[in-house]
Parts: sequence; C-alpha cells; structure tokens
Amino acid sequence: MPAYVSAPRTVLGAHKVTTDEIADDIRVHHRDHPRLNAILRVVNNCGVNTRYFTRPLAAPTVSGSADVRERTQAAFDDAVDMSEQAAQEALRAAGLTPDDIDAIVTTHATGWAVPNLDVHLVDRLGLRPTVRRVALTTVACAGGVQSLIRAADLVIARPDDRVLVVAAEVLSTSYNHAVDTIESMIYKALFADAAAAAVVTSAPSGPGLAIADTFEYTLPGSLAHYRGRLDPQGMHFDSTKQAPSAVVSALTPLTDWLGERTVDFAIIHPGSPRIISSTADALGLAQSEARHSVDTLAEEGNMGGVSVFRVLERTHTAPPADGANGVAVAFGPGFITAALRGHWHS
Repeated sequence: MPAYVSAPRTVLGAHKVTTDEIADDIRVHHRDHPRLNAILRVVNNCGVNTRYFTRPLAAPTVSGSADVRERTQAAFDDAVDMSEQAAQEALRAAGLTPDDIDAIVTTHATGWAVPNLDVHLVDRLGLRPTVRRVALTTVACAGGVQSLIRAADLVIARPDDRVLVVAAEVLSTSYNHAVDTIESMIYKALFADAAAAAVVTSAPSGPGLAIADTFEYTLPGSLAHYRGRLDPQGMHFDSTKQAPSAVVSALTPLTDWLGERTVDFAIIHPGSPRIISSTADALGLAQSEARHSVDTLAEEGNMGGVSVFRVLERTHTAPPADGANGVAVAFGPGFITAALRGHWHS
C-alpha cells in the first residue's frame, strides 16, 4: 500500500542574503586570515547565489557576538514560527484542518527546547491532544526524507491516519566568526533558514509522490565525518577531509537497494553541487533532470532537512508523467543515507 505525500509548502527566512554580502562579511571579520583569498574563491563557487535567514546578517545571533544561549533560543523561536506557518499552509493546500490530523512527525537539528517542536506545534496549531508524535532532532540534512519514512511507517500501521510532517532549520545560528576553518566558511555560504510541511496519507489528496518502499543506511566508520559541536559561542558544524567522499561511498548501497528498477526522476537533497551531481549520475539521470535540486541550492541554499520538501515542491511545478518511477534521497551526519522510492501520482 503506497503512502501519498501532499504538495509541500515551504516558508523561507525573512531576510535575503547574497553570496557577495557573505563574502564582504568574511573580509571584514577575517581580513588577516592567511587563506582569505582561497576562502573567498570557495565561498563563491559553492553553488549558492542567494539564501534566506530569519534575522539580518548583522544581527547578534548571526554575524554578531551572541552567545550559545541567545543563539539557541533565537533559532528555536524562529523555527517554531516558520513551522506553524508552513503547517497551516500545507493543511490548507491538502484541504484539511488541524482536527483531521492523527499524527505529527517533526525534524530539526537547530535550536534546543524541552518540550520540543512537536509539542509546540500541537499547541500552536490546535491539534487534538491525542495526536501521535515523532520528534527527530539530530538528523539534520537527512531529516526531510527521514521524516517522510517515519510518516509512511505510521500510515502503513494505521491506514486511516493522516500524518502531518514538518521540517525546520535555522542554520544561520551556525554562522559564527568565532571559528575560522575553511569548512566553517563554506557552511556560512551554504546554509539557510526555512521550514516546510506536507501531509502523508494512505489515499491521495491530489497529485504528488507516492511512497512504495524506504531505505536507511549508516556508513561504517563515518561517525566523525560530519558532526555538530557546541561551545560558549554557539553551535558549529564540523567535517573531516573524508567527508566529501562519504556520499560516493554511500551510493553503492543505495543503488544495490534499487536493483534493476528504472529511475525516471529524483528528489535529491541539495547539500552541495557535488552531492547533487554524484547522486544523479549514480541513479542514471542526466544532470538536467536534477535541475530542481540545483535551482534550490542556487536560489535558497542548503536548508538542511527542509531542502527535500522544497525540491519536491518545485517538482510539482513541472511534474513527471503519471506513474513515473522516482526516488528521494538525502544524506546527513553520521554518515547516514535516507531514501525512499515510489511513483508520481497525477
């Protein structure tokens, strides 16, 4: 029995930030860095032209001197606000009300709070007090596909249930001049803020992706490839020299899982140009068929777990043929792969 994903709705941060602005900000704060010219070249070649932050680039919680408490609270507050708006828009698009929702799956890796995002949304949206909750909090970039996997599990277990899926990231909280490694500079240019939502059901509410099967894989020996870290200045993302090759290593198990199945379209997490192109190649797709991922990265940046929903939303504007076979795939810290396969229902 397939699980059907409604057309997602994405809410971007309120402040558009260009790569030129980020390059200028790096010049100001790191003018004496011995590798400044190399950093600026990498920043300008990361595949992102514009991205959206919830707060201005000059805000204390972005480019300023806010500490870990201020940054963390601001990130969570902004994530809740965007998530509420995205969820409301997704419900309206699916023709549903909060009373129609039986379960909620949330994913975010930025901001910290107890109670978590799921409980905040139960209150904000007015969901029924008996709604089932699954809260994913450290899956990061893989969170979009991972949350759809968990939603599909819930629908298969209870076919009459309607599952609201919400992803949110305020990755600008890791934009921090206290760290000056080249990796941290790249993340300044890659990362963005957004939230997205969709509804997963056992019967379609309109055209979209139908999930038939799912796949999860943890690359052995990859625990330190990508990781988050906290210090008094805030949250940071670190990576090792082995990190860029992790995607290539994870693609063989992914294609083994797919077997001889033909892939007509793909929803690829836009983590970087290399991630998009390597995944498209492994799936046997032309680079032009990954255009929604490329455009998302260029125009809105890497939004973490939100990104797959945004790529799927773009896919609705130029949908595949009815019955076309598709894959959604994302990679995250660990190093983990989350994927699902199915078809386009129109």
